[in-house]
Amino acid sequence: MTIALEHPPIHCTEPRTYLPREVWQALTADVIKAHAGTSRVMAERIVGQTVAFLIAGTTTDAPLSPSEQVDWGWHAFLLRTQAYQEFCDRHAGRFLHHHPGVPDAAETGGPEAVRNRTLAAISAAGFAVDEALWSEAAECTQCHAGCTDSPVGGKK
Repeated sequence: MTIALEHPPIHCTEPRTYLPREVWQALTADVIKAHAGTSRVMAERIVGQTVAFLIAGTTTDAPLSPSEQVDWGWHAFLLRTQAYQEFCDRHAGRFLHHHPGVPDAAETGGPEAVRNRTLAAISAAGFAVDEALWSEAAECTQCHAGCTDSPVGGKK
């Protein structure tokens, strides 16, 4: 008897298993198109770390933030609204909002603390961290405890 899982295990270390093949390929192509000079290999690394970042964000209420390049992947994913909504529903049980802007250092502990917390969350979620893509955090946040403009539980 064989049992097939519809969803990958929560601690799957391969980001590709979280997306249908055609979505992975489309996001890779979108990153290349939006950021001239980005190789296919680099675009795939970016998509992989984007998936790892988003999944890691579902495991904590602490504010996390992508690197600039991972944010490229997140933006590409957001523009594929149906695929992004399906990913969010399946893996987070809710829509994962993107909130551009500089996170409040008093609330987050500052950029270095956010970066360290983000990388720790990615590792704790079972993913490898591609250090070369995480030199610094981007000026946006993925806050799961209720963000500044969240209609539910957010701060005003």
